[in-house]
Amino acid sequence: MLGHVAYLSVIVILGGAVTSDMLGRAGAPALVVGVLGMWRYSWAALNFLRAIYFRRVVHPRRKARAQARFADARHPVHAFFLVTSYGIDPEVTIQVYRSIFRAAARARDGATIVASVVEGADARLIRQVFEQAFGQVVGPEGGAGAGGSQGVRLIVDRIRGTGKRDAMARSLRIIARHCPSSRDIVVFVDGDSCVPETLVAEAAPWFTDQSVGALTTDEAVDIPRPGLFRDWFRLRFDQRQMMMCSMGLSNRVLTLTGRMSVFRADLATDPGFIEMVHADFIDHWRLGRVNFLTGDDKSTWFWLLRQGYEMIYLPDVRSVSAESQPRSGFLESASVLMVRWFGNMLRTNGRALKLSPWRIGLFTWWSILDQRVSIWTTLSGPILALTAALAFDMAVLPAYVAWVMLTRYVFCWGIAGFRGRLGFPISYAFLLYFNQLFGALVKSFVFFRLDRQKWTRQASAQGGGRAGLAERLVAAGSLHVHALTMGWLTVGLFWFAGLF
Repeated sequence: MLGHVAYLSVIVILGGAVTSDMLGRAGAPALVVGVLGMWRYSWAALNFLRAIYFRRVVHPRRKARAQARFADARHPVHAFFLVTSYGIDPEVTIQVYRSIFRAAARARDGATIVASVVEGADARLIRQVFEQAFGQVVGPEGGAGAGGSQGVRLIVDRIRGTGKRDAMARSLRIIARHCPSSRDIVVFVDGDSCVPETLVAEAAPWFTDQSVGALTTDEAVDIPRPGLFRDWFRLRFDQRQMMMCSMGLSNRVLTLTGRMSVFRADLATDPGFIEMVHADFIDHWRLGRVNFLTGDDKSTWFWLLRQGYEMIYLPDVRSVSAESQPRSGFLESASVLMVRWFGNMLRTNGRALKLSPWRIGLFTWWSILDQRVSIWTTLSGPILALTAALAFDMAVLPAYVAWVMLTRYVFCWGIAGFRGRLGFPISYAFLLYFNQLFGALVKSFVFFRLDRQKWTRQASAQGGGRAGLAERLVAAGSLHVHALTMGWLTVGLFWFAGLF
């Protein structure tokens, strides 16, 4: 409470710097900032209203219809779990596989778990957890072992550490050999994510609609150590819940998260789907062929989007991921993760925009476009505020800061209210603006360097090694185009605001 009182007091003090004389002299820049702000706020409000309508009205009706179809059909549904584990603490691995085995045991028509591992210690640990859960001894240490109990089968596939995409493609080919039908499902699970026990019962009914290709769910995070990193992740997942509910109204989410998503089995084992997971790429006019190292969730999403399938959201089903801070400092950790996340988004964004809005839905298409536009609108406000302060009156800066603090505080209440919470840590208000401003800076950096990729837990990377002449020329070209874009953005803002 003291933090909230102090925060609001600072807003009042900074707002006191606003005078009618200052607004008169800096009127044009203030007007441009206001127009950009109203555009962004109206977009946020639209998504907020869509999310509420979906969560409270549309989703319960759709769920009831899906469950009724499932009960009437009475078709057997076999559940396949594809789990990739690499560089994860044994304690987390035990929790994750226990949750998967519990969910598999509750699958009405049986389940098969394909665990893709690199280390022999992980293979032994997973087998031990399975034996404890079902009392069934599984295969030998070498190669792929399998065992079954209570309709549950485990296949441990130990592979070379050549990357997650190789592991997923190989596991999908193993599943394909079981000849799954269009009624079966494949659950993609990261090795650090626990799934709900009722997952199969919650997910299977939705695939009675043949237009549905995949679904994803709400997420929570398990970070034992309190601090900015935990608050940041929780805020991101709270924002995600609201935005995914908004997109869920259109039956096409903007990502099928790799932490846990569910796919129609015959689609997930389609040779074209597997090939895109294994070796996705884009051809860039300046960077040439960019092979995807990360972003398998964006590859699966784009394949289904291009094929015209719906991808739905279940706001009342939640996975829990164990996250650890990848670097010692918060800013460095956030930078590393943002570069990976936003790089995955932007590498797929351009080709998704080339799809017809009438095929994928106008709102979905516009949301994909907004992912790019929001980079520059977010940066425009601070640029104009700073230049207006230098050109007219330094009091513009505290007034702008007060406005930013007030609007983000209101947004945080909206996000907390959507989650059904009665409050939030005051750090959320600062982290929300950090997400927006620093995130836009990272996006603008990655936008011109789509070839730079790196896994958080793996040493494999692209675009970051020792640079030869060709790589140096590409890096120089990226810097040149980035600087040119930022320069023209600033010039354009100056012109619109009458600062010339």
